[in-house]
Amino acid sequence: MSFLTRRTAIDGDVGHTAGSGLRATLGWPHLVALGVGAIVGTGIYTLTGEAAGLAGPGAMLAFLIAGAVCAAAALCYAEMATLMPRAGSAYTYSYAVMGETTAWVVGWSLILEYTVVCAAVAVGWAGYASGLILQYWPDAPKALMAGPHAGGIINLPAVFIAMIVAGLLALGTRESARVNFVLVIVKLIALAGFIALALPAFNGAHFTPFMPHGFWPHEVDGVKMGVMAAAAIIFFAFYGFDAISTASEETKNPARDLTIGIVGSMVLCTLIYMGVAAAAIGAMLPADFAKSPEPLAHIIRELGHPTAAQLIGLAAVIAMPTVIMVFMFGQTRVFFAMARDGLLPKALSRVNAKTGTPVLVTLFTGLIASILGGLLPLGEIVSLANAGTLAAFIATALSMMILRRKEPARPRRFKTPLWFITGPFAILGCLYLFAGLPSKTWLFFLIWNAIGLLVYLAYGRTKSNLAKS
Repeated sequence: MSFLTRRTAIDGDVGHTAGSGLRATLGWPHLVALGVGAIVGTGIYTLTGEAAGLAGPGAMLAFLIAGAVCAAAALCYAEMATLMPRAGSAYTYSYAVMGETTAWVVGWSLILEYTVVCAAVAVGWAGYASGLILQYWPDAPKALMAGPHAGGIINLPAVFIAMIVAGLLALGTRESARVNFVLVIVKLIALAGFIALALPAFNGAHFTPFMPHGFWPHEVDGVKMGVMAAAAIIFFAFYGFDAISTASEETKNPARDLTIGIVGSMVLCTLIYMGVAAAAIGAMLPADFAKSPEPLAHIIRELGHPTAAQLIGLAAVIAMPTVIMVFMFGQTRVFFAMARDGLLPKALSRVNAKTGTPVLVTLFTGLIASILGGLLPLGEIVSLANAGTLAAFIATALSMMILRRKEPARPRRFKTPLWFITGPFAILGCLYLFAGLPSKTWLFFLIWNAIGLLVYLAYGRTKSNLAKS
């Protein structure tokens, strides 16, 4: 039963072959852009209205609370990522601190998170793209723009965007990071434009009462209301910064750049979210935009700026591929790390000599996301990504706390401030949010990991580098 607890070394790895290392090409601006690219996606364009409907003006407080939980997790990630600057994120930390079996569960959960998010965002992007296609080509075959669950044959736009992003990532980490950086700038300009247009209509009376539905969650007509209910939903607009830690091995100066990337992107996104929420509520009563599927564009349109509203909607479309890009990047690096450790077939850990990227695993990931996005209904399983995220956050915080107790004297390039408070706060916050997930999600998550454990027992348990060493 040694496979339950056998661990990799914190300072090195067993069984890694020559040429299986990733090329270090990223600086802190690339990492901040990766974080912002993942975090500032469709969530800010859609969840602002939903949060305002649940908490009223208290949605601003909900953004702050959700940001605080994620910030605590981000601080734990910053310590672990700089301590172990290798691909794999929470999987790698768990392997070195809590053992192979726990690491497998965390890695398997991360695979679920990243794959489902990539496919779901691809489908969301395809919805906007299909609308544009039909606008200019009314006779386009609709059966090729929807999966079988929606009466079509295959969702080709979703397949297209997933493979395009995979191809871009395969070309090179630095090249894809540059494209992401440009698209992130476009998104931030759009949000700054929204705030600039909304502020002249600001009315402080819209913030009274500040918490019309109270602080703690309570059901009203079958719907959970209150600031904390809104925070549980808003949380899902924040995650994505963990993908930065998967780039540890490709970072030029991990000690400095990872800290700036992880903490900086979280602080920046929290300020952006709170600023957008304040401008939205100040310009219009929450009840008037809470039900809109495009609340920010709706507000600007009602303020008499139809062209600007269209541009904000366009920015939402631009935002989606950056989310796919960052999460697919994270997925390939987790796959890569698990394959390099022998838990998955070694072929997936081959690095292309020219691009410095794991081309095979990148294209394989793009293919899986394309199949899911092109053929399957994703509505019911998207929340599985949230379960995978929370599991990774908890594992990282636990790894940080265990190492602080076991090896307090180990040199650390970044130290989580007040670790004995920050770590438990991150864990308890994530457990609270996990408890708020639908019971069906819990069941699917358990089924997914039961399948994963069977795969591990049949393959990884005997094929891993540690099993052979």
